[in-house]
Amino acid sequence: MARIKNQRRDVVIGGAGFAGLALSIALRQGLGETFTVTVVDPALGAAQSKDPRASAIAAAARRLFEAIDVWDAVAVDAQPILDMVVTDSKLDDAVRPTFLTFGGEVEAGEPFAHMIENRHLIDALVIKAKELGVELRAGAVSGFDNAPNAIDVALANGETLSARLLVGADGARSKIRESAGIASHGWNYDQSAIVTTVAHEREHNGRAEEHFLPAGPFAILPLTGKRVSIVWTETTREAERIVALPDEEFHAELEKRFGLHLGDLTVTGARRAFPLGLFTAREFTAERLALVGDAAHIIHPIAGQGLNMGLRDVAALAEAIADAARLGLDPGGPDVLQRYQRWRRFDTMTMGVATDGLNRLFSNSSDVLRLARDVGLGLVERIPALKRVFIREAAGFTGDVPKLLRGEAL
Repeated sequence: MARIKNQRRDVVIGGAGFAGLALSIALRQGLGETFTVTVVDPALGAAQSKDPRASAIAAAARRLFEAIDVWDAVAVDAQPILDMVVTDSKLDDAVRPTFLTFGGEVEAGEPFAHMIENRHLIDALVIKAKELGVELRAGAVSGFDNAPNAIDVALANGETLSARLLVGADGARSKIRESAGIASHGWNYDQSAIVTTVAHEREHNGRAEEHFLPAGPFAILPLTGKRVSIVWTETTREAERIVALPDEEFHAELEKRFGLHLGDLTVTGARRAFPLGLFTAREFTAERLALVGDAAHIIHPIAGQGLNMGLRDVAALAEAIADAARLGLDPGGPDVLQRYQRWRRFDTMTMGVATDGLNRLFSNSSDVLRLARDVGLGLVERIPALKRVFIREAAGFTGDVPKLLRGEAL
């Protein structure tokens, strides 16, 4: 197939998930319509998103969505997390004592997180991107080659876009990362997360619950209405067995872990199992290339930070690009990419180590470790200043916070 060449762009983004779309919007808003941005993803051929999952949006990430004028469009579909309780028990224990509680506000009147179904947020991001003149293409990046002062991005339909920067936002199995020859180091846990949506009889009152069980955490995350999103960790083999159960048997397994405090339960969403692991790209950048989101790093969902880490990448990269472009510098030049990588790698490695340690500490049946961690949780519960540190970390307000995560325009 002959290739149509030299359609010039400032930035081409491979991947139209949260990270890719948010980055495209931030760049167009910050640098104006003369700064050309194209997003390429096969999913852009669909009229609306069909993603059945839900995500926790930390306060800093919500500020980013406010700064790029997207949050108002989805606020009615977002459920604030007003408080959180943490328990630690064995599966068959008659009582699950609460060892740790968190109030839901990071600042007065500002919840530390919201839950929202992915489809609402993706659709709002697509609408805003179109409104700002971001070029959205249904297709795939099939390869790329470096050229003088540019990177030539080949599309699966035979076209080639000449860009100053290519951004890989194409997920955990990133073809862009693979094509760049960037290795990803880490390991698979012998765990999978069962994800589904559950309706219930009583009000949840915005409460999130995390029950630490020997196989891993069982999280109950409030959605709008009398519904919750479940993130249920089991060994991979057990997760596959549970997902394949007939409805009645699946319901029995769910109820055993969920309990009856919210009344009768009804599974309303598809149930799926996602394998879990910890992986970090050896480099977040290459020549005229940057990786963001799951293409750069995968962490355990135990702290609900995976999506939020990707949005931290977006805020840092957008700021580095905008600062350079306003000075007339090359937005894909080595100084911009080095700044981005320095900004993000330490935070990513720290969060990866923290989530890995938490998972290993809590996903086991050792009575000795259980005693030690319960003493630790009890100490945190009794030290308000320490609890505030954890809340600010979960909300995304620690370290060198980029402008967008502070709610400021680029």
